Amino acid sequence: MSDSSTIRTIRSRALPLRGDDIDTDRIIPARFLRAVTFDGLGEYVFCDVRVNANGQMNEHPFNDPRYAGAGILLVGRNFGCGSSREHAPQALARWGVKAIIGESFADIFAGNCAAIGLVVVSADADMLKTLWIAAETTPPGGRSPEIEIDLETMTAKLEALLIHVEMPESRRRNFLAGTWDTTATLLANKARIEEVAARLPYCDGFIRPRV
Repeated sequence: MSDSSTIRTIRSRALPLRGDDIDTDRIIPARFLRAVTFDGLGEYVFCDVRVNANGQMNEHPFNDPRYAGAGILLVGRNFGCGSSREHAPQALARWGVKAIIGESFADIFAGNCAAIGLVVVSADADMLKTLWIAAETTPPGGRSPEIEIDLETMTAKLEALLIHVEMPESRRRNFLAGTWDTTATLLANKARIEEVAARLPYCDGFIRPRV
């Protein structure tokens, strides 16, 4: 894969989102799943809790100007639970989230994130609390602090604070090697795939017309 596909470090400002067991229906409500593509889903992230019945914005981290443009989301335990909808990570990515640090994640959600290059790492609850407090105490009119996630050392750094983070080793290797994008990997190996398929009797009729 090309170097452009590799993901070694992610550096962005923090966006704190308190709460455990935040499910995919809260991340992107079911009525927005009718879209033909994922385009535009970012606008509706947490729509039902960000916007009230009158269309007015509630107090919510995703509405807070202190976190505008922040790309590292700080979450709690079992984030992304519930239905296994791919729209949830797609919506977060289209909002601008590049990575998520949390205490734990639903397995399918974490896998769906990895498939689109959205980095998900877990951290100790006490260390995560420190990151939350640093982001939440940003004064009005200020900008939340930057965090750098390093997948080679498996650490997250906020100023002088360095904490250990975790993700499955196979997933980490895919990010570092740039092979997380399975579609791009298949396209890059198109000639080899066709060569193998041509030798398989049950595939032969599907890849080229018989003479």
